[in-house]
Amino acid sequence: MSDTADPRDPGTLRHRRATGKTAKGKVTMTDIARAAGCSQATVSFVLNNTPGIRLSRQTRDRVIEAARDLGYTAPAFAALHKPAPAFDGLDGVIGFAVDQLATSPEAVVAIEGARQASWNAGNVLLVAQTLGDAAMEPRAIAALTRRGISALIYMTIFTREITAPDYLYGLGIPVILLNCYTADYAFPSVVPSEIAGGQNSTRHLISRGHRRIATITGEPWMQAAQDRLKGYRRALATADIPFDPELVVEGDWSASAGYAATVKLLALKDRPTAIFCQNDRTAIGCYEALKEAGLHIPQDISVVGYDDEEIARHLFPPLTTSILPHMAMGQWAIEQFEVATHGRGRYPITKLECPLVERESVRKVAG
Repeated sequence: MSDTADPRDPGTLRHRRATGKTAKGKVTMTDIARAAGCSQATVSFVLNNTPGIRLSRQTRDRVIEAARDLGYTAPAFAALHKPAPAFDGLDGVIGFAVDQLATSPEAVVAIEGARQASWNAGNVLLVAQTLGDAAMEPRAIAALTRRGISALIYMTIFTREITAPDYLYGLGIPVILLNCYTADYAFPSVVPSEIAGGQNSTRHLISRGHRRIATITGEPWMQAAQDRLKGYRRALATADIPFDPELVVEGDWSASAGYAATVKLLALKDRPTAIFCQNDRTAIGCYEALKEAGLHIPQDISVVGYDDEEIARHLFPPLTTSILPHMAMGQWAIEQFEVATHGRGRYPITKLECPLVERESVRKVAG
């Protein structure tokens, strides 16, 4: 075989793979660069698995394939680049990194949604809790990537805009953001449609004839609390009901805050006929305060919650509430991996509906 043969010709590569050397002897990075159609520096970055270098998956695959075909046998390359099936959105190992897992039912629900969608497609899901720690989070994600993940779901418990760490951009695999998003729209992302959820909850009470509607919020610095309050105000405005700041009481998502806020609302001269609690735990405290005051739900005051936690269906009466769609968000994330493999771009933020579940804690009132 002539040394002038095209090094990328399949016949040439097959011969060199069989002999384990180029026509001139030992395989070098220069030979691999020539075969792969890239620079020697690029080959070095790939074969040495250099961190922080942003190369496309296509380039990495082309270099690795050329190295294998030429019979490149360096131990580091053999260890780092064992053959792995290309991710096609249908099978593989998927990483799931979340900042809080042990104390958050939302994370467990999202993981279960992703697991269901993964298993249906033959995927395995590997989960890591990071606590958002600046030192430990990159180590946790690096541990996932060393186990050969084909894609990564990156989740935060609190819905918010994040500044994505640099290593997410350089992973070379599809990355999906769950319950968070970035200002540069570099990754597909999904969040709950909280403004619409707050609006639908309040609109439901309005449709039952209520006009004196109070709300107990979450912590005001949190985006979920801000957006649910925006939805509440929009529903009132659409129905030409004047906004009354006395009917908005700040809480912190806890049952005790729901209890204290309800006591405050009951002390108003013109107390509300309905209370929109911005999560179900707040509603638990609201129920206790109303019952302690000798009031009946919904005969005296209607109550709506948010999140649809398991406890909501076991309260007496069962609580009308909205589903926080973390299960659907986990499933959505799995479905987006094929889209995310087509290269970086600007991805719109997807907002999933928070459907209202009607139970027995709301009644109609006379107009």
